[in-house]
This record gives sequence, C-alpha cells and structure tokens, in this order.
Amino acid sequence: MAAGVAIRPATPADHDAIWAILKPVYRAGETYCMPRDATRAEALSDWFGAPFHVFVAEIDGRIVGTSHVGANRPGGGSHVANASFATEPAARGRGVARALVEHAKSWARAMGFRAMQFNFVVATNEDAVNLWQKVGFRVVGRLPAAFSHPRLGPVDALVMFQDLNGEYHEP
Repeated sequence: MAAGVAIRPATPADHDAIWAILKPVYRAGETYCMPRDATRAEALSDWFGAPFHVFVAEIDGRIVGTSHVGANRPGGGSHVANASFATEPAARGRGVARALVEHAKSWARAMGFRAMQFNFVVATNEDAVNLWQKVGFRVVGRLPAAFSHPRLGPVDALVMFQDLNGEYHEP
C-alpha cells in the first residue's frame, strides 16, 4: 500500500465524495463507458450496483479515490474478478491508483477469485495502461476503434488480465 493511503469499504456517507471523484471523469468522457451527462443518482447506482463492492482510498482522512470490485460475469465466469478505479485529480501521482488496484487484487484473492480482468481499458488512457502493466496485468486483447473518444474519435479498447494465483500459463 502506498504510504499514507488507507483503503476501507465505502458507506452511504461517502456518496458525496465518490460522486465528486466520478463526476469530472464521467463528464470528460475519455475513459469510461458512461454517459457524459450521467446524473449523480445514475453514477452511484452504477458504481454501487451488484455484483460490486465499493471501497474508498483516504489520505489524512480525506477521500481521494474509489474502486469497485466484483465478479466479472456470473456463472461460469464468476471466478474472475473485475474492477474499476477513479482518483481525484489533485491526488494523482501520490500512489492512490496503485494502492487501490493492489487492494482490489488482495480483496479478490481473499474472496476466492482466481484472476482479474479489465474488459474495456481505453487505450489512450496511457497512465492507467502503464500502471496496470506495472502491477502485473497483460494486454490479452485489443478491440479496434471500440471507444468513441470525445476529442480523438474512435480509439481502441484493451482487455487486460492477471492471474491472481499462478494457475494460468501462456499457451
């Protein structure tokens, strides 16, 4: 965990802080497949929706990031976790995203997930792609022009994967 970053389960009292983090990310429309004009209620309903468990990252008691982690798919895909992350712009570069992803991996492993998959990482989100690779995720697929970027037009999306238990081997 990054020095000074504490991660805990989110509570309803955290909704305002989580919305304050998600709102500029969604409004920019550059990294998530959420409507740019999503309301607070829509965003929180999505973020807290089943099957996800929501966490917040704090520095000095102030919420600076959030994640949600849960099963990627039900049934036959339920052994693979999925997660999403958002960090307050002023806290970027302070290890918050790294702490959130490491926590997500540890939590998922403790909950019995065997792997973690990110289904749709916008390829132009280079900071995220680089960080996910540094913490062990591999790009296992590329979806050409799958994301409609508000400034760049159609850009690729990546599927990223990490084995959480050392069970999977490259073919």
